[in-house]
Amino acid sequence: MQILPAIDIKDGRAVRLYKGDFNQETVVNQSPLAQAEIFAQAGVEYIHVVDLDGALDGVATNAKLIAEIKAKTGLKIEVGGGIRTIEQIEAYLKAGIDRVIIGSMAVKSPDFVSESLHKFGDDKIVVGIDAKGGMVATEGWLEVSDVDYLILAKKMEDLGVRLFVYTDVDRDGTLEGPNFLHYQRLVETLEFGKVIASGGVHAASDLVELEKIGVHGVIVGKAYYSGKITLAELGGFDDN
Repeated sequence: MQILPAIDIKDGRAVRLYKGDFNQETVVNQSPLAQAEIFAQAGVEYIHVVDLDGALDGVATNAKLIAEIKAKTGLKIEVGGGIRTIEQIEAYLKAGIDRVIIGSMAVKSPDFVSESLHKFGDDKIVVGIDAKGGMVATEGWLEVSDVDYLILAKKMEDLGVRLFVYTDVDRDGTLEGPNFLHYQRLVETLEFGKVIASGGVHAASDLVELEKIGVHGVIVGKAYYSGKITLAELGGFDDN
């Protein structure tokens, strides 16, 4: 199971949000690059980076900083937040970013997902599904659609998507534990797609349970930054 420590970027800093609320942020490192270097020095191979400003702005606001993190650390990186155009995806991949996450556009324009898969390949394109009460949230989690997360996931799989990041927004940043039932249902629904779990992890025991469910990977944010899980513990699960 792949473990991906998270770095969420807002106003040039690494932050954590509570339930996706931009007004409830905690700065965990003034420098996202310095945080990435901590992960690299600890032997982490893959990180999950979210451009929170980009998610609100609808553009790759922190693309230059994220490219710098890649260039200076050599870490494998998946990036989400504000991905709205083919050009943005292409720029990230040219900068060496390993995977790009399409979120809101998966709901608004399935054709955009199809075009991205065709142009870049299913190993480079990830669909991020964020949900509140099982209904897909978009635009930096500020809007909630009438689309069920399982229905969207199956539709995306039928288009050729093979990797998903699923976040239960109501658990994100809460340290209350993941929504195991949602992950179980998602793993059972997908025939070919793999699932990366995100949101709510609070202890190493959560990683054990998610591994049993059969997720491909887990994103760990607040649990690490609050000291609930150590880098050494994360390393014990990461088989990349």
